[in-house]
Formats: sequence, C-alpha cells, structure tokens
Amino acid sequence: MTDKIILGIDPGTTVMGFGLLKVSGKNMEVIVMDELLLSKYDSHYLRLKKIFEKTIQIIDHYKPDEIAIEAPFFGKNVQSMLKLGRAQGVAMAAGLSREIPITEYAPKKIKMAITGNGNASKEQVAKMLQSILKLKSLPKRLDATDGLAAAVCHFYNGNKIVSGSNYSGWTAYVKKNPGKVK
Repeated sequence: MTDKIILGIDPGTTVMGFGLLKVSGKNMEVIVMDELLLSKYDSHYLRLKKIFEKTIQIIDHYKPDEIAIEAPFFGKNVQSMLKLGRAQGVAMAAGLSREIPITEYAPKKIKMAITGNGNASKEQVAKMLQSILKLKSLPKRLDATDGLAAAVCHFYNGNKIVSGSNYSGWTAYVKKNPGKVK
C-alpha cells in the first residue's frame, strides 16, 4: 500500500477546522491540524470566499489524495443549516476543482468511528484522538480536532463508502446529480 494524505474538514461559518493525516500502511501520522477563524468577517459571502481560498491553499500546499468532510447535521435552525451547507459546499468545490475525491460523513458516524459512541462530545473525540495519534497537546478550540476526526474516520473506513456521497470530480458529481445541473 502506498502512502497517502487525507484532508479532513469540519466546515463552519465562524470556524472551519481541518486536519491532515499521512497514512503509511496501517499507520497514521498527523501532518497538521488547525482552524480558519471567520468571525472577524461580517459578510457571510466573504466568509465563504475565505473558506474556498483557504481550502485551495491547503490543497496546493499539502497535496492531499482524498478529502473527508463532515456533513451538516439536521438541526432545528434552518438558517444555520443553510449557512453550514454553504460552507461545506464551498470546501467541496475547492476539492472538486482540484479533482480530489471527496467523501462526506455524518457527525454521528465520525464520533462512532473515533470513540465508539455516536453521541460523544467534542471533548471525548479530542481526547480519543490524542490517545490514538499520541498528540502532545490539544488546541483550545476543538474544531481542528473535529476536522482531524473526519480524516481518521475516513482512514478507518478504508475508502468504503458507508454513508453520504463520494465524488471524484465535477464529471462524477454531474453524472450522479443530473437534476441539479443545467
């Protein structure tokens, strides 16, 4: 098995968390985990632009082979869901523009993969990642560990599509979604 790099993204309109994982056989090594702080930008559209630009910058710098992204969860606040969906869509568009395969994972699926509990807290996920990946410390905000968790979940799923969708580029997206494209 060859080495590969997985970019995990936890999309958000105030903070986008991300983590990059280098996989060699059955071994995982954290390359970087960080977050993009967006609350300083007043315009929702400017935030989306920053998400796109940062995702492209990460892709161009680290050259990930695959992207795992946390799918928006279904909540009661429709406006929040729409904003989250846009943030996810912009990050996905960045990956698709570079022809990188993308897999979406539901938040419960990611939590289950990391902790064995689909209802685990952010803190529980972070602590388990710290243990699994032998991280010396954890970031103050846990959006970065949530992004990393998406990458680890993807590694554990071994490219098996379990839920969500997987696209290898614009052509694949259009083929799977003919009604969404004119």
